[in-house]
Amino acid sequence: MESEKKSSSVLSYGLIVMAVTHTLTHAFQQIHTALFPILRSPDEFNLSYQQIGLIAAIPPLCQAILSIPTGLLSDRYGSKKMVLVSVVVAVLGAIIASQANNPWMLIVGVSLLLVNTTIYHPAAYSFTTLLFKAKDRPMALGIHGAGGTLGMAIGPISVTILMGFLALTWRQVYLFWIVPLIIGMLTVLRIKSQPRKEIADNISVMAPEEESTKLLTLNLVTFLVFIGIRMMAGGMISSFLSIFLVENKGVTPYMASLIFGSNYLMGIVAAPLGGFMAAKHGEKRWLMLVLILSYVSLGLALVTPNTMVFVILWLANGFFNFMGMAANSSIMAQLTPSRQRGLGYGLFFLPGSIMGAVAPMIAAFIAENYGLSSIFYASLAIYLVGLAVLQFGVKTKS
Repeated sequence: MESEKKSSSVLSYGLIVMAVTHTLTHAFQQIHTALFPILRSPDEFNLSYQQIGLIAAIPPLCQAILSIPTGLLSDRYGSKKMVLVSVVVAVLGAIIASQANNPWMLIVGVSLLLVNTTIYHPAAYSFTTLLFKAKDRPMALGIHGAGGTLGMAIGPISVTILMGFLALTWRQVYLFWIVPLIIGMLTVLRIKSQPRKEIADNISVMAPEEESTKLLTLNLVTFLVFIGIRMMAGGMISSFLSIFLVENKGVTPYMASLIFGSNYLMGIVAAPLGGFMAAKHGEKRWLMLVLILSYVSLGLALVTPNTMVFVILWLANGFFNFMGMAANSSIMAQLTPSRQRGLGYGLFFLPGSIMGAVAPMIAAFIAENYGLSSIFYASLAIYLVGLAVLQFGVKTKS
């Protein structure tokens, strides 16, 4: 079995494929938000803040509905098949988005592109966590997470390059990404086998007969509450960051896309480094530290009047945030029985999908009534609430 043969090597073919497909899966996730300043213009759809919020909210709602079913399907049919299904859904979504001539057609395309991640995540995270022993898991998840943050970075950056320098339209940006998706599908087809059981680790993992078969423990539910609170704050900010940079900081739409994408670019270094540090110092302890640093950076960014300083602090906020990615997903593996790992990661991403549907509408209401800056202050307060839940409500092995 692949897990037994390659568990000693972090850079196994299976993990590399999952990191690459993670990049392709997330390349679409922030393209539409990066395009909001353009879509808001009279030359395109002339959208209001409330309409922007609606476009940002409907795709995550679709994700929320499908999170648990896709987790169950991953456990039943295996990671490889579900990753392939996710790529097919992404190709279909990209085609529809590229042909959109009204906001509703764009919503359908973007919804499929985000549902692609919902299908992908339980399968890929389950595959990755079962491929390695618990002591190596944070490092493996850090590498896998780096692939996702790379995708979330190059999506908005591709808007800047393809539209700003190559003079393509935003519809052609979606078409551009279809070829890489097909190449990613071919790499998945070369995976010969996949892990089905937890690899024994005398230090970090319980013996199979001692492993709990109960999924929804109070500890896990509290952890999911923490994730939901955190995703609420993040969703409020990401939905309106590009518009904030254009309307409040005076940058061009293309520069806003570049800044937006560069924040996620921090994760290429931060996610693997954070995985190494989490394995060394303990997942929860490390996660608490980097989240505090992330929120301090965000708070400082909000009080500076200088655009350049704001961007630097915003990037620092992203760097520290992504340093906690591996610890976050590794804690989920701790709290989930190996036989239900796919469903567990379906639940792991469910709060983000739910809050992804709610947060843009709340942010739009705040923007309409109190101004764009108020979104950031409200999000910071919500972040701090989530930090308290993690510290006092979630118990982990380290």
